[in-house]
Amino acid sequence: MIVRTLDDITGTERDVEPENKQWRSKRIVLGDDRVGFSVHETVLQPGTINDFWYANHIEAVFITEGEGELYDKDNDVTYQLKPGSIYVLNGNEKHQLRPATLMKTVCVFNPPVTGREVHDENGVYPLVTVD
Repeated sequence: MIVRTLDDITGTERDVEPENKQWRSKRIVLGDDRVGFSVHETVLQPGTINDFWYANHIEAVFITEGEGELYDKDNDVTYQLKPGSIYVLNGNEKHQLRPATLMKTVCVFNPPVTGREVHDENGVYPLVTVD
């Protein structure tokens, strides 16, 4: 059984924030937990534009707080997001998140993220596996 709190993760290597400080991700469950998925709380700053493309992962994102837009770059469609919204990138879509307010999300990745990934210039996480 695994039991963790966000306080347990804060300030550790599982607490990730890029240099531009547009978002912060607390990786609650990672690949080394060996459960077949990873779970993160990600907080996005208002007024930012965040380009992502998970070419190697399926991601589901549930909005728990805040509002904004999700732009599907592959299909030129914009969706409004608010608490209770979920989106699933089951086609590895290139996308852009545009939070209007501070936005808190819970993200699930399959295959699981290991915590060693860094977004490349296209917003992609490489496929890193647990040894």
